[in-house]
Parts: sequence; structure tokens; C-alpha cells
Amino acid sequence: MIRINHQMIKPEEFLHEISNKEQKAIVKQMETYSEIYEYQTVEQLKFELLFRTNTMKAARELNKSGAKFTTFRYAFCNKKYWDRLSNGGFLLKPGISPSVAILDILKNGKLYAFECSTAIAIVLYIAALYSIGSTRFDLLFDRLYLMDWQFDDDLPIHQKYGDDYIPGDVLHFNNPDFDPKQAHWRAENVIYFGDDKYYGHGVGIRNASTIINFLNKKRKPDAKKSAYLMRMITRPHYQSI
Repeated sequence: MIRINHQMIKPEEFLHEISNKEQKAIVKQMETYSEIYEYQTVEQLKFELLFRTNTMKAARELNKSGAKFTTFRYAFCNKKYWDRLSNGGFLLKPGISPSVAILDILKNGKLYAFECSTAIAIVLYIAALYSIGSTRFDLLFDRLYLMDWQFDDDLPIHQKYGDDYIPGDVLHFNNPDFDPKQAHWRAENVIYFGDDKYYGHGVGIRNASTIINFLNKKRKPDAKKSAYLMRMITRPHYQSI
């Protein structure tokens, strides 16, 4: 359900203002849940819809970029724009435009390798760039740092438990009986597209059963517990961006 300025509204009251099919589908999905999605203005809702569709766009583009999957230990990046730190993170070089550097990952993906949590951060930063434009992006993220779940204060991220999954959400597959020799497959962080489609770095765009079957092949011998989709949702705090 959607509430704007303390008043419950029905999608048909403003869907005519939205031309994007993906955004319309998101609104209809939100309306099916008992969860209340609160906004001060219609513009705040529209910005979230834009950011969500840009998140899915960025995920599709990263999937096609040629960027490789690897662990933090073996991560690498384009040295023209980034310093690769000892922990496997990427720090923007001084004097480099953040918007140019983040888009280089899509342009020159073969020069990059990272694991799935950093991939999620990259997707969300690209979505932010698409949503707010390069001028503001460069002001907010002048010392951009890509590493695991360490986000800039200007891209606040929060987590909640629930199953009100909305396209553009970050979701998580857990693999409790993972093989200790392949500990990087203890989980897979994904972007949700709706209609049982998910993007995960290292697995591509797949349905839930395919991702679960993939993770189950990464379990320890005599494993008893299957991988599964967690009831945990990670979202940007859209109204603070």
C-alpha cells in the first residue's frame, strides 16, 4: 500500500502520470503488499521508481560488461581510474571524475574482477548516477570507494526483514552448508527484477531455482541444508539521496 502526505492512495490515481512500464509494474506490486510505503510527495515516489528501474538497468549492463567474478584477494581494476587496496577494495584516484570511473566498469569490464557484494555496490552507484546526473554525482562521491558493503554516507543503505520484494531490491541467497574451501559461495547477493528473475555477479541473470542449484553445488560434502532465498531486503534510503 502507498501513502502520500499521510493519505492512502490507489495506483489508478497517478498511474496515468507514469509512462514507463517497469515503473507501473513496481507500483502495482507495491499495492499488493500490506506493508505501507510512505512518501511526503508524489515526486518522492517517482524518484524511487526511477532509481529502481535504473538499478535494474545497471544490473543488466554490468552483467554484459565482461567484468569477472573473483574473491577480494584476487580483485583487480583499471589502474587508470582506481587504486587497488590491499583488502581488495577500489579507491578512486585523486582528480578523477567519479562518474567517468564508475562507468568505465561497464565500458572496460574485462579490466575488472570483484565479488558479488562489491558488484551490488557498483550497480547501486551506477543507478544513482543515472538518477541524479553526473554533476551532482561527482560532487557527492568525489572519493568513491568500492568495497563490500561499505557505502558512502550520501548513498545510505538500510536492511529490513520481510518478503515484500519489489523490483530493484537487493536480495540475498544464503548457503548455510557452503564448502569451506569455497567460502565465497556462502551467499549470493542479487538484484531482483520481478517475475522470478535475479542478477547475481558470478551467476548472471537467473531464476531462484537455478541460483539455489548453483549454490548447492558449492556445499561441503554430506551437506544437509539447501541454499535458500532469505527474508531480508536491502534498499537505498531513496528519500535521503
